[in-house]
Amino acid sequence: MKTEILFGVHPVAEALRAGRREISEILMAGGRSSPRSEAIANQAAALKIPVRTVSSKKLTALTGSDFHQGIAACVSPYPYVGIGDILRPAEPFLLILDSVVDTHNLGALIRTALCAGINGVIIPKDRAASPSPAVSKASAGALEHMAIVRETNLVNVIRELKAARIWIAGLDMAGDQTLYKGNLTGPLALVVGGEEKGIRPLVRKQCDFLLSIPQEGPLNSLNASVAGAVVMYEAYRQRCHSA
Repeated sequence: MKTEILFGVHPVAEALRAGRREISEILMAGGRSSPRSEAIANQAAALKIPVRTVSSKKLTALTGSDFHQGIAACVSPYPYVGIGDILRPAEPFLLILDSVVDTHNLGALIRTALCAGINGVIIPKDRAASPSPAVSKASAGALEHMAIVRETNLVNVIRELKAARIWIAGLDMAGDQTLYKGNLTGPLALVVGGEEKGIRPLVRKQCDFLLSIPQEGPLNSLNASVAGAVVMYEAYRQRCHSA
């Protein structure tokens, strides 16, 4: 079985809780015991998953990070889902990330998406961050619960969503209406662009409407994860209010 190394208390704990990955072993740094790590060890034991003690230096070498918090897990790769899996709700609420390359931004967006009730996240296969252990760490383990679709061609995916009667709303600072005037209820997919250039032109053309975030001050844009959080929670507010 191909494996990767999840690291950090939250990613390992949430991987155990979600039960979506095969976990072959839990690794814990000697002398780094804490109530949270002990709880993870107890849960692993209940699931008959081996727990092995290694040095903190060894964990750093295995994870490639100094921020492993004394715990890691050998797990199967992230389990992607298909488009059909995220279209099951009566009114799907989806997030499309067009070329988000920073792992911290991807992790933050996935964490917010899970909290805002997003049913699934769609990412491109190329020129974009993938759901790596670093992304799971940046998402505080939210990645382990989120349904993610990875597709080669976002334009074709959007056309498929539109055929399923899902509205496509793009986030663009040159949008023709502000976020707070857009209707974000019903079957909806929000499109958030990459850190430097935003939504690519071909993807932008597929959007049913474009939304801008009102702002003041000398800066002309928000960080991708912050902008995404703003639009997801405005949609969440509207959807809860209309329910």
